[in-house]
Amino acid sequence: MAMAFKMATTGMWVAEECKNSFMEMKWKKMHRYIVFKIDEKSRLVTVDKVGDAVQGYDDLAASLPYDDCRYAVYDFDFVTADNCRMSKIFFIAWAPAASRIREKILYATSKDGLRRALDGIHYEVQATEMAEMGFDVIKGRAN
Repeated sequence: MAMAFKMATTGMWVAEECKNSFMEMKWKKMHRYIVFKIDEKSRLVTVDKVGDAVQGYDDLAASLPYDDCRYAVYDFDFVTADNCRMSKIFFIAWAPAASRIREKILYATSKDGLRRALDGIHYEVQATEMAEMGFDVIKGRAN
């Protein structure tokens, strides 16, 4: 079985594939975004979807369910006012209003453990609707 990292607060485990996919995104730039989900039966955080390097922020937003919680990381590339190319990684905690209360609590209490397992996140965004995590929000936080 693949190695997993325990999240002490909720007894959830982070699958090794989560960390490996994140490192591929961070260092090799193979992915633009990664969406994670919690499998309640196995008590494991796993990779749900991975966006290719050519995909954009709209693809990430479209991949999030409207009635189910998820975590996501997004690699935002931009050019500064000094004309320097930069990259910042955003952690998004997605908990839409239509999701179940139990699920919202589970994702809220498990969030810090996943963040600790994914080393190199610059900013965090918590969203309950798309307007709270719009591209303008991401762009404003990065600058």
